[in-house]
Formats: sequence, C-alpha cells, structure tokens
Amino acid sequence: MICSSCGATVADGTAFCGSCGRPVVGYNVGQMPSAAPSIASPVAVGGVSMTGATVYAGFWLRFVAYLIDAALTLLVFGVIAAVVFAIVGVGFFRNVAEGANQSNPAVPVAFFAAIWFFFIVLIVASWLYYALMESSQFQGTLGKIALSLAVTDAQGRPVTFGRASGRFFAKIVTGMIPLWIGYIMAGFTEKKQALHDMIASCLVVRKV
Repeated sequence: MICSSCGATVADGTAFCGSCGRPVVGYNVGQMPSAAPSIASPVAVGGVSMTGATVYAGFWLRFVAYLIDAALTLLVFGVIAAVVFAIVGVGFFRNVAEGANQSNPAVPVAFFAAIWFFFIVLIVASWLYYALMESSQFQGTLGKIALSLAVTDAQGRPVTFGRASGRFFAKIVTGMIPLWIGYIMAGFTEKKQALHDMIASCLVVRKV
C-alpha cells in the first residue's frame, strides 16, 4: 500500500503512515484486516469421505470381498464340523449307515432333521455375521474391511442393525433374479448398487 500524502510504502492494514504520520487513505478506524478465505477440508464420517467425491464400490471389488468372506465362513464351519466329527466318533456315522441299510424309518427322519438344523444354524450365523459387522464401527465384513469398503445408508451414514438385517435378507430377492443379474447390477447402476442395496437403501463405498 502507498501513502497518498508522502508516497511512502506502508504495510497493509496500517492506520497511519510511518513516514509522515498521516492517516492512510482507505483505512477505516476499527476495521479488522480481512482474513484469507479458508478452504474446507475433507470431512470423514465413520471413515467415509463426505467431500462430495464419494467413490462407490463396483461389482468386482464386492465380488472379491464376498470370496474372502466365503472362504472364512467355510474355514470356520469346517473347523466346527471337524470338532463335531471328533466328538461323536466314526461309530456314530457307522450306526447311521447300518440303520439306513436296515430300512429303519427313524434314520432318514433324523438325517433330514440334522440337515435342516445345520441349514438353519448356517443362515442365522451368516445373518448375525453380516448384520453385526456392517452395523458396527467397521461398517463391513472382514472381506470388505480387507478391501477398505464400507456399507452406508443412502446419505452416507452408518447403517443400523435393522437396516443391515434388511439388506441381508433382501439378498434372497436378489438371488431369485436369473443369471445373477441382481448382483451384477452393482457393475452398471449409477451408484453401483445391487438389487438388495436398492431395496434396503444402502450404498457400498470406498473408505478414505
């Protein structure tokens, strides 16, 4: 800034010229120097970028996360099956086979009851695994965590246990669509949503 009286150079925001002592033209008494405009920094909510540049997780990333979860599930249930087999022993299965050969009507009933029990346990365990993990602070299963993915609602907020449960059971509808199109939709829809994501109003996004 230049003093209009003597032409000396004065610093911006100075009230009086240091050379002539006269007031600097353009400065108002009580005026505060204007602050430089601040640049908003990215805000992360639950580890998900909220800058407006949200990156949605496409089909292949989600498919790899599913494979990781499936491998872990098979490993856990394999260990459980091995423990059960070790507890009941080979003799139990030999007796079941002998009973079937003797046309014992109680054997097939017990066999199918065991299969249904195992199936129900598998469904409940899978539901709790997905719903609890996706509604937790991690916002995703171990497979999604490994790939830095998170499940959110339509506004980018963490999902509740109820919404995560709805998303899990909505996969039944997704699986009914022929040729896995309900899942493949995650590759070409605007927000990379599979059918069950749309039903539950959820998104799968990349974390910060």
